[in-house]
Amino acid sequence: MSTDKDDDQPDLPLFEDEQALLDALSESTIREIDSALLTNCAHSWRKVARVVGTTMMTQPFKEMRLPDVCYATRVVALVNQRKLESAGNLNYMRYSEIRLPQDSESAMRSSAK
Repeated sequence: MSTDKDDDQPDLPLFEDEQALLDALSESTIREIDSALLTNCAHSWRKVARVVGTTMMTQPFKEMRLPDVCYATRVVALVNQRKLESAGNLNYMRYSEIRLPQDSESAMRSSAK
């Protein structure tokens, strides 16, 4: 078990400067981030930190240099919109998980018929 004090500190909520960065993004950029986060999710559970990190390392987000907590805030928004399911405390990216809703898989199959 890690003894690093930072492990006990929640990742969210955002600090004022981080919130200002997120607030400055256009609606289309927010939609791009949300779409990329959803693309990096699966119907099986994945750590929020993994999904956020993978998203941050893809273009065009790699060059944006937004803090990981900005992406984590979008994850929370997607959970609140029921586009993702969560387990654990989303304030801690490393200790929470997300997945695509289980019913969306069956809904996608039904709409394909």
